[in-house]
Parts: sequence; structure tokens; C-alpha cells
Amino acid sequence: MPSQIGPGQAAAIMTGAPTPPGADAVVMVEYTSLSGNQVTLTRGVTSGDNVVPVGSEARQGQVVLPPGTRIDYSAIAVAASVGQDSLWVFRRPEVAILATGDEIVEVNTEPGRHQIRNSNSYSLAAQVQAAGGNPRVLGIARDEAQSLRDRIEQGLRCDLLLLTGGVSMGKYDLVEQELSGCGAEFFFTGAQIQPGRPIAFGRAHGKYFFGLPGNPVSTMVTFELFARPLQEALAGMTTSKLIFLNARLKSEIKTKTGLKRFLPGMLSGEFERAEVELAAWHGSGDVVSTARSNCFVVIPADRERIAVGEWVAVMLR
Repeated sequence: MPSQIGPGQAAAIMTGAPTPPGADAVVMVEYTSLSGNQVTLTRGVTSGDNVVPVGSEARQGQVVLPPGTRIDYSAIAVAASVGQDSLWVFRRPEVAILATGDEIVEVNTEPGRHQIRNSNSYSLAAQVQAAGGNPRVLGIARDEAQSLRDRIEQGLRCDLLLLTGGVSMGKYDLVEQELSGCGAEFFFTGAQIQPGRPIAFGRAHGKYFFGLPGNPVSTMVTFELFARPLQEALAGMTTSKLIFLNARLKSEIKTKTGLKRFLPGMLSGEFERAEVELAAWHGSGDVVSTARSNCFVVIPADRERIAVGEWVAVMLR
């Protein structure tokens, strides 16, 4: 290789190698032909083609992984590329999960006629883990004041407490009552969404808690909308707005107005041809249809009909 490339000269280099002094463009070998010492270009080239200038990714002294960045595979690549083999990080938050209700039994128990298995604790544990937390499943608290209070106190030793069930208006919905007995400050109770309207959020003993609805799909939706952002903040992540995609509606939607709805859907198609339709589900307890879906279709509170072909917001699962 010559020490300096002049006008009308070329040199062979490997992909990713530094350009020789004097060179101002790189041509892929697929677009050249070689005869002796003569190189013929089969495609036009301009100055700067296929050259990444020094400092184009970052300048000396620039922060490339600011505080609040989640360390995923791309962040690890950045750290490795600048020679950092160890990083200061926040620990994963400990998230307590407590199911409530006399009608709940454990997954390895045969439920009676008026009982259901405890799916919420385990779906929430999976969501907590996917969001970067360490789940601590506390089992089932029965609809009895002292037992529930003891479990709540146990859960408040973690960084965040998630309770499911017991936040509606039923006779045995004791969660808010017992949280108040723990000196809880409530920031809000209820949200104008479906599923997930009966939700509570507050703080007790310096720790945050969510009272999530008991219906399984409601629990899934409210975790993604409310609990996940808080958990990420507790993990030191920079807070950001929720991200939604847009897709054209594949089949008409008719619903009631008044609540913003997050309904299980199927997103299909590729690239700019993405389209979505509602899953055939039977309400916020239908985990089977929800498991078959791959997203939630977001329906504005003021729309009772959305026609085929209209754009709708989509929240990925």
C-alpha cells in the first residue's frame, strides 16, 4: 500500500479499516474490476462515500451513557467500545406482589365452584422481571383485616408493593381501608380507563404502592400504564412518555364512550402495511384470548365507532 494516495490512485483495504492518507472515499469491491494494476469503477463515487469520519459517533469528553440509561445490549456495546469493563449502576428494585381475596387459591390447588387460581401474582412477577425488577411473591392475603394488614406491612419493606384485588366497592374489598390504617397517603383512586378503572396509588412508610384490579387483564394493563414507569424510576431510569405505535384498523370497532379503552388485539402485516384488529375476547378476565393477542388497541374515550382503515394507537405487549 502506498504511504500516500494521490489523484487517480486507489489502494485495497479491509472492511472497517482506516482509510489510507490522501483517500477521500471507499468503493465496495463489488463495484470494481481489476486488470493488472488497473482498477475500473463500475459505479459512480463522490468524496466521503463509505467513510465514517473520526469523532462522528462521539467527541472526546462527551458522555455516551448518561445517568438513567438502561444497560441493554446496545449500551453494553458502547461501554465495551470505549474500554469500560465495569459500570456504576442502580440495583434492581425489590417489588412485593400480594394477591388478595378469599376466592383465590394457589395454582397447584383444585379450585372450588366459587374460586379461581392465583394467576395475577405470577403474571405480575413476569412483568416486574421484564421491566428490570426483582419480584417477591407474598402469596395470598385473605379478606380479614389483621391478616391483610400484616401482609401489607410485609410488602412495604420492599421498594414497591403491588396488590391485586380488593380495591373496588364490594363489602369485602378491604385493601384501601387497611392501607389507610398503615398511614397511607393516596395520590389517586380510580382511572377513566377500561379495563383497569378501580386502581389506587399512594405511599406508606416512605414506600410506594399500587392497588391493582383483581381481573387478570386489568392487572396486566394497569401495570404497563402505571406501575412499570414508577418501577423504572425506582431503578434509576430516566422517565419517559409511554410509546405507542399506529396501525390501520382491519375490522370496525363499536364501543361505548366515556372511558379510554385498552383492548387485546392482533397486529399483523409488515412495514408500512401494518394493520390491527381486536381479539375475540370476553372481558377483563379472559386471559386465554389475551395470551393469543400481541398488543392492546387504544380506543379514545370519545369514540363509539372506528371504521375500517382508520389509524388507531397500539400498545405492544
